Amino acid sequence: QVQLVESGGGLVQAGGSLRLSCAPSGRTINTANMGWFRQAPGKEREFVAAIGWFRGITYYADSVKGRFTISRDNAKNTVYLQMNSLKPEDTAVYYCAAVYGSSRPYSAANTYDYWGQGTQVTVSS
Repeated sequence: QVQLVESGGGLVQAGGSLRLSCAPSGRTINTANMGWFRQAPGKEREFVAAIGWFRGITYYADSVKGRFTISRDNAKNTVYLQMNSLKPEDTAVYYCAAVYGSSRPYSAANTYDYWGQGTQVTVSS
């Protein structure tokens, strides 16, 4: 069983930065496609970013492109989401997700088999 643990959320002013981390236990991320999603109150969970296990190709939602960067450190078995130039509309609970051996679309929540418990990110104006 894979358990994902997110950390790094918090309260930040608009224009600030945060870095989220996701460290799975029970299995390495070396062959996992990893994704970040977020859910704001009263809204659907939405795709933020993903990184493939093969070649580390990255994918981003248009709303975060140029501001957020997803990366992975296989040696530390950790995935990161660096968030810069944060806006109040980025406020949400952020979730890490993982799937092994899948060719399904990176941006679809139902692609992923494992989810973290979420970490709150609040951006004040």
